[in-house]
Amino acid sequence: MQKVKTVAKLKHLRTSPRKVRLVADLIRGKKVVQAIALLENSKKHAATPILKLLFSAVANGKNNEKMVEETMVVSEIRVDEGPILHRWMPRAMGRATPLHKRSSHISLMIEGDALEDKKKKKEKKKKELETEKKNK
Repeated sequence: MQKVKTVAKLKHLRTSPRKVRLVADLIRGKKVVQAIALLENSKKHAATPILKLLFSAVANGKNNEKMVEETMVVSEIRVDEGPILHRWMPRAMGRATPLHKRSSHISLMIEGDALEDKKKKKEKKKKELETEKKNK
């Protein structure tokens, strides 16, 4: 079996990166099954979108890369700052103070073992047979 990586991204999450990083730090380096359990039991608001992103990454790994779920590990989760909405709040004596409504971009990378396809196995066997015939 070979190690394979797959990525899932979530952009424009309307939660500040500082709050999302608290949840992201919980699951970094954990196995997927353990990370799902942590996110389902977390009280943080950012846990729900990260859980959905994790399910998406697992589905990408299973369907696109033929990964085995039991071997999947959250190898990297990065929370970057997204665009900031600038708003104003009225204050005393006709003044206004700025409000910064922050957003986040999250990228989650999963690493695990991939099952070899039957086609790939057949191709390997053909190549081995061809090399044996050439050597003889």
